[in-house]
Amino acid sequence: MTWGKKILVTVGLLVVGAIVISAIAFSYSSGCIGAPAVPEGVATMRATTYRCYGPPAVLTLETMAKSSPADDQVLVQVHAAGVNPLDWHYLRGEPYLMRASSGLGAPTDIRMGVDFAGTVAAVGKSVTQFRVGDEVFGGASGAFGEYVTVRESRALTIKPANVSFEQAAAVPIAAITALQALRDKGELKPGQKVLINGASGGVGTFAVQIAKALGAEVTGVCSTRNVELVRSLGADFVVDYTREDFTRADKRYDVIIDNVGSHGLLAYRRALQPNGILVLVGSNSRGKWLGPLIRPLQAFVLAPFIGQHLRPLLAEMQPADLAVIAAWMEQGVVRSVIDRRYSLAEVPEAIEYLETGRVRGKLVITVLRESSALALDENAGSGATQASRLSSRSSASERRTTSSSTT
Repeated sequence: MTWGKKILVTVGLLVVGAIVISAIAFSYSSGCIGAPAVPEGVATMRATTYRCYGPPAVLTLETMAKSSPADDQVLVQVHAAGVNPLDWHYLRGEPYLMRASSGLGAPTDIRMGVDFAGTVAAVGKSVTQFRVGDEVFGGASGAFGEYVTVRESRALTIKPANVSFEQAAAVPIAAITALQALRDKGELKPGQKVLINGASGGVGTFAVQIAKALGAEVTGVCSTRNVELVRSLGADFVVDYTREDFTRADKRYDVIIDNVGSHGLLAYRRALQPNGILVLVGSNSRGKWLGPLIRPLQAFVLAPFIGQHLRPLLAEMQPADLAVIAAWMEQGVVRSVIDRRYSLAEVPEAIEYLETGRVRGKLVITVLRESSALALDENAGSGATQASRLSSRSSASERRTTSSSTT
């Protein structure tokens, strides 16, 4: 064998070895370890944790030291938290590529949940926008617990007084995803035809309402049992996918929001206008390595060869977008659809139900049960103050959304 061939063989073996080692590192899961004891005299709280990757059975309701805010943080007493597909992806560490950020072998952040609504319990010395007692909602790691800290500059805004904590907790990830899919990726304009595939799920129920708010003609796709729900949200037309395949019908759409990945990309093209936009939001793919990431990769390969636009979405928790949603909820333009409610001790059951793929709207964890119902009479004074602050925060963002929908 010549030296050239030896070098090629050596390089090839090194590449294969690197791939094998990477595969082992990404797919390896360490065993679960017990929670450390909390020192005496330390204030405590309860939170749902996972100290290893796995099914919902690895979740633990743990007593730990109470969170405290840094200088630029807000400490929120959580009244309710929303459950999202992102939660089970983190819990299982799937697709494995996620572990590059969430931790190889075991999660680096053991707290669960992102969406929350609650009351400000304390603020850091640099915080200026929030004060103790404010009713707020937003997104931060660790929402499945009695307290959570969030940076003032992150996705946090005042909760409208006419919206319950449970309703607000169902909003952040799903509603912001729907807004960014329609307005930013879909570039939706008044009068355009948009189809929401997966219209009865968490993102879908918000997408139907937001698309109507942006002035579009909305078609929702769902199963038979959810037809009336989707119609009640404002959809102009509803397609029952058990009876009709919208990709084989004659109607063409300016924008399609795909939340489920039920068809191949070429099939979606048949339902799009020649210059239409397909926004890839979610997928039911459960592959352990790439999972829902496979569809953006397919779109990347296919996009240069077609006239239509294939646009994957990775939503970002923007405070301005959260304020827009809050204003719409205050006005009654957008509402949360809550399928089931669970206690903090029932988070494993909530995740199990979420993984069935049959959730209508959102699941909510009620952390502080006595605060889950609206008490408008008791909050009349503070509600007016909060409404004023909410209005001032959302005005600039609302102008941006209105501008983008009328160009």
